[in-house]
This record gives sequence, C-alpha cells and structure tokens, in this order.
Amino acid sequence: MERNKRRTLIGRVTSDKMQKTIVVTVETYKRHPLYGKRIKHSKKYKVHDEKNEARVGDLVLIMETRPLSRHKRFRLVKILERPEHV
Repeated sequence: MERNKRRTLIGRVTSDKMQKTIVVTVETYKRHPLYGKRIKHSKKYKVHDEKNEARVGDLVLIMETRPLSRHKRFRLVKILERPEHV
C-alpha cells in the first residue's frame, strides 16, 4: 500500500492501559436510508503508540498500516489536541 493511499482517521483516545497500545474511538455520521436522519456510529480501533505519549481524552490522527498484531492495524501519527485537566 502506498503511503498516501493509506486511510487516516481522527478519533479520541479512550484507553491507554496497555504497553505501546491505545484504544481510539472514531465517530462517524450516517444517514438513515428511509428517513434521512443523521445517526452517530462509533468504532474502536487498537492503535500502535511506539513512544507511549498519548493519554486518555487526547484527539489523535491515526493511519492504516500493516498488521502489527492480531488486532492492531493502525498506528499513531500525531496528537492533535490535549484536553485541559484541572
């Protein structure tokens, strides 16, 4: 797969309890086929985080890559936004 053809997604980190792995939830909207109402769908992806730098609540950019394990097919590209913790 060429590097520019790989799928990129933006999502929020929901778990960082594993070593070098984070769980990212990506939300998408789809229209109902008959009524046209927008329906929110969410999907969780296990993402490779080599430096363990992402934390729960971060908005991240992830990219499709070769299979790294049984469930990991994405890797962390960059952290877009960190939440303000009080």
